Amino acid sequence: MTSHTSCALFTSLTVANGQEAVEIQHPQFFARIYLQGAHLTHFAPAESDNWLWLSPTARYEAGVAIRGGIPVCWPWFGDPARNPPAVAERIARQTAHGFARTLPWTLERTESSSQHVEVTLSLEPNTLDHAFGDWPVRADITFRFTADSCRISLTTRSLSQQPVAFTEALHTYFPTKDVAETTVRGFDATRYTDTLRQWQTFDQSGAIRFDGETDRIYHAGGPIHIDSPQGTTRLETQGSDSTVVWNPGPEKAARLSDFPDTAWKSMLCVETANATPHCIRLMEGQSHTTSLLLSKG
Repeated sequence: MTSHTSCALFTSLTVANGQEAVEIQHPQFFARIYLQGAHLTHFAPAESDNWLWLSPTARYEAGVAIRGGIPVCWPWFGDPARNPPAVAERIARQTAHGFARTLPWTLERTESSSQHVEVTLSLEPNTLDHAFGDWPVRADITFRFTADSCRISLTTRSLSQQPVAFTEALHTYFPTKDVAETTVRGFDATRYTDTLRQWQTFDQSGAIRFDGETDRIYHAGGPIHIDSPQGTTRLETQGSDSTVVWNPGPEKAARLSDFPDTAWKSMLCVETANATPHCIRLMEGQSHTTSLLLSKG
């Protein structure tokens, strides 16, 4: 059972595609957040298309991650075996990207004005059974929408008397009319780990371009610019030591679930993260916030 506070002006709890969601219909923008996964699938200022890519074959089922939007990968990112030992030793279920994106979150509060809407949700896995391992941490995620920006802030709080480590990512999918004509700026001379080349480390030269499957962990955060045929998207990050850049390319796209074979041509992921080799370590009572601010131009 999901508990929640009363929704404020411009927001409502609704059922979309068979799942509970918070829907924001503000005069200046529209947004939709599914309670399962605290998953933002839509943000569109007035007279604008969705700033996020969403698979036309996405599944909206209990326990299934939605393909597209911004999945919350937490409290581990990627393959459990590729996580730092302090994280991997807590993982009991060997599935990628943690459990936050497939569990129901609690709607804590909403706040609205003529200029913005703010929504906060929470997840306390320590109240669950130990199917996923021992995770004495709490996650709170706040979405703040305005007419020209979207900010997502993911805060992890330690509930343990012992040190606890985690990895994470805001796994953001972006649309493009042509990935071959799309570049990502902000990583020139930055070191990155290429997961497709035996996890070796290289130096980026110039902008990132896409000519096939791409799966890299850049050892830096923002600011970042995505230049696509339809314009420029700006990403500003805080609390992030990693950025994952991903596109499945044609061969992997054909193997992915909930993903049309040719969809790789019209999307890319630039993920605000703390991922291998980075992780966050918290002592008793400490917290850490990773945030992403999206804007145009």
